[in-house]
Amino acid sequence: MSGRARGRSRGRARNDEPDEPARRPGDSQPTFGENQLTTPRGRGRGAYRNESQPARIPNVEHAASQLQQMRIDNTSNQSRRGNDDVKPHMFSSDDNRPIEQGDGFRETGARPKEWLMAGGRTNPEIYQQQGTRAKFFQGNKGAESGYQEQGNRQRESNYQGNIQQENKRTSVVRKAVGLGSTNIHIIANAFPVECTLTEWILYQYHVDFNPQVDSKKVRCAMIADHKDLLGETRAFDGMKLIIPRRLPQEVTEVYSEMRSDGTRIRITISMTNEIPPVSAESIHIFNIILKRAQRMLGGEQIGRNYYNQNLRKTNTAYRMDIIPGFLAAIQKFEAGNLLLIDVAHKLLQTDSILTQMTNLYHLYKDQHDGDNKFWDRCRKQFIGTIVLTRYNNKTYLIDDIDSDKTPLDTFELRNGEKISYADYYRKQYNITDLDETQPMLISRPKEKDKRVGRTGLIILLPQLCYVTGMTNEIQNDRTAKTSIQTLTRVAPQQRVVSLTEFVQQIQTNKDVQKMMNDWHLRIPTQALEIQAKLLDPEIIKQKDVQLRYDQTKPDWSKDMRSNLLTTAVSLKNWVIIFSRKNRGTVVDFIEALKRVGPPMGINFTQPIVVELPDDRNLSYITGLRQTVESTTQLVLCVLPSSKEDCYNAIKKFCCVDHPVPSQVVLSRTIFKKHNLQSVSTNIAIQLNCKLGGELWVASMPGMTTGLMIVGIDVFHDKKNNKSYAGVVCSLNKECTRYFSTVTPQLSGQELIDGIYVKFAEGLKKYHQVNGHLPGNIVVYRDGVGDGQLDMVMEHEVKQMQGCTVDLYPDVPPKMAVVIVKKRISQRFFSKNHQNYSNPTPGTVVDSALTKSEW
Repeated sequence: MSGRARGRSRGRARNDEPDEPARRPGDSQPTFGENQLTTPRGRGRGAYRNESQPARIPNVEHAASQLQQMRIDNTSNQSRRGNDDVKPHMFSSDDNRPIEQGDGFRETGARPKEWLMAGGRTNPEIYQQQGTRAKFFQGNKGAESGYQEQGNRQRESNYQGNIQQENKRTSVVRKAVGLGSTNIHIIANAFPVECTLTEWILYQYHVDFNPQVDSKKVRCAMIADHKDLLGETRAFDGMKLIIPRRLPQEVTEVYSEMRSDGTRIRITISMTNEIPPVSAESIHIFNIILKRAQRMLGGEQIGRNYYNQNLRKTNTAYRMDIIPGFLAAIQKFEAGNLLLIDVAHKLLQTDSILTQMTNLYHLYKDQHDGDNKFWDRCRKQFIGTIVLTRYNNKTYLIDDIDSDKTPLDTFELRNGEKISYADYYRKQYNITDLDETQPMLISRPKEKDKRVGRTGLIILLPQLCYVTGMTNEIQNDRTAKTSIQTLTRVAPQQRVVSLTEFVQQIQTNKDVQKMMNDWHLRIPTQALEIQAKLLDPEIIKQKDVQLRYDQTKPDWSKDMRSNLLTTAVSLKNWVIIFSRKNRGTVVDFIEALKRVGPPMGINFTQPIVVELPDDRNLSYITGLRQTVESTTQLVLCVLPSSKEDCYNAIKKFCCVDHPVPSQVVLSRTIFKKHNLQSVSTNIAIQLNCKLGGELWVASMPGMTTGLMIVGIDVFHDKKNNKSYAGVVCSLNKECTRYFSTVTPQLSGQELIDGIYVKFAEGLKKYHQVNGHLPGNIVVYRDGVGDGQLDMVMEHEVKQMQGCTVDLYPDVPPKMAVVIVKKRISQRFFSKNHQNYSNPTPGTVVDSALTKSEW
């Protein structure tokens, strides 16, 4: 998903335990029911005002139908004023053509080829005004829903006494990989989920309570009173009941009493559906059972996954806890229902945010303007981080810090009662030793919270929050990062052993086995074996030389260093800036560049050397202003440490104020002399690429009408609450030269509204360079979750298709769109006797662990 939306393809069955009520303000986490985040003032004081409006839940189906109607209207020359309720300001008043980029869909004749080829541009800022449609697409989370929360009941179809078949998509046509491949066998991290009954089936019932019972916990308790009728094996979410046996009657009535006042409640249990193992509903049930099994095995849920706190390892040097666990989910694939397992680790700082804030306060308290510096440092360090609250093992994204609020402030519970934060945590979680002077952290509600009406800000206590993942300091410290990774990186051999042991625990634990037997399920210990294909190694060309490499280790960097690059760019006018204390290191680095460059065809002349008295940000910017000219080819800055603010200042000057290619190098990267030649070679290669040079060329398919490869992705800047979509298009037949462009997005929005215009800009640039448009286009789209695949097809692909119709008057190009997913659950291993290793690069898996509808 989002990105991070970017969501993973894992089971999301809800927890059906009766003691897990849905989080509401005043229940498991205090929130402001009406407060919304506004622009902070000063150091967070007065940053929150009571001025919010109830959020509307996006109607995805309504939005899709409106867009479909828009596309129908686009095929004619009729006016689109009839859709003003969807997009009222999209068309000019004189000719009904799209203003600037329009809505991203083509209108016949609106943008002729001559206009696009002549350089017609649009204003990307209009995208930020398109909030209505963006929210429609952002709200889509997949076609199939699991258990419904109370108050969001779906209409049940009338039971007809037969198994309802799920809707199937159009069948996918597959073709073999073809020549240049060999068949191999690999092992996957997948274990079959088998049904022990020949005709395995579950029965779904809808449960009504009369009089109405609002509490889900009370409903579950009443259902538990009738275990003689329903059995102990059941799944109940408050309205929907799933059991492995059929009741004698289609409609069953039982009675229970409210323990508080003795009110007699009539419970009506109505048959609604039969669930076979191949249905989507059964997958949700399987994952509920799997979660129960993980809890029985000692797992503790943190976020979506389960971790074993008893096996935690502590790195005292860097104050980090490493908690091992498993990513486990049951999914439906072509090979059937499979349990996917992978080893996972949760990184958690041992110091709370309050402890870290206290350390920062003592660091800045004696400095001039220390108060402002302290709050600025706190915001930079903690805003945008993900924290874990150990009292409920939930994770939150920190959006702001409110220095005016303390635990003594009050908020309102659901029943209207006001209570202080300190009293709330004491009553709810028995937490008493709270620092009453600490500020409060602010977290915006997640999209899933908004969809069920929880729109208030979430207030957190720094004393109870622990930052997850590696800090920036550890990321920038190579020694610290390596130390942490030695505990989290698992070799293939050990990974397979861990996965097998997990399945063996399921089979040997008596409680887990009893539960599995009650549901008539079994998971064998034998992992899934898949027949895959291994592609032949590609030919890499460099100038007039063909490079050969070992397929098990596809690295040809050593061979390329002694041969001329395909296109080398010499540096004749360049600038190097560094602080005085790094003078000796920089002198050696310049000489190393002069040695390693000529064998590759890159000649480095003596640069303009700028030695700074210190490493302040202002010193670097001043040095850049005084030396960079219009003829400067490149600027290389050597920084003594990884300072984000200094890096950002340099890039802003070199990208915005005075556009010039730039490279930033840390002094510790070029400090070690025994490794300097290898490091200098890699830096020289990077500089050559930034100046438009080409390193090597891969064999490309011989397409007479031209090939253009397009890459599309969206970047979400959580700290600044901004999103940007990037589009990159190849310009030559070797696909080694590219055109790139960026467009702003609504914060957190993954689908791109302005892809029509950016796609047209890439095609226009290709035409400008080659004199013709490409006949073949391959688009790689990154960062899209499973639930957004259909919307990408309807929203982005339609825009690209409309663009090609406008630009190609005669024969449209052949276009393929490939969705690239890196966050997947599948893992593969090559087996050699009893040893396991990573598969050879070039391995293609196109069966078994793939989905039939994709």
